Amino acid sequence: MSEENKDFGDKAEEAAKEFKEDVKQAFDPKNPESGKTVAIVAHLTLIGWIIAIIMNSSNKSELGSFYIRQVLGIMLLGFVLGIIPVINLIAWIFPFILWIVSLVGAINGNQKPVFLLGEHFQNWFKSL
Repeated sequence: MSEENKDFGDKAEEAAKEFKEDVKQAFDPKNPESGKTVAIVAHLTLIGWIIAIIMNSSNKSELGSFYIRQVLGIMLLGFVLGIIPVINLIAWIFPFILWIVSLVGAINGNQKPVFLLGEHFQNWFKSL
């Protein structure tokens, strides 16, 4: 029984080391995929966006910053359109479509601004 526990402990330690190396590689600024990770995480709710800002603050990447600004603009647009009582149900469709287009761009690693407002989002939030 003790030998099984030791084996299990060794395997768990080895898996933890591998995971740590994978995380280092995923968020390494020299790795071109690290910006893509930040860009995708930014699309995962408001909490994901906050996590993406924290991730991007230590290892700035152009792709990550681009999508942090993009998603902030889409979220604010959705919030503003959601406040308007008459059109709020229909108005959520436009930001949702922009969010999907932005997410697809992030997954592909392209910096493509969303329709109509993408360039404005980049200019308005260039400090992020």
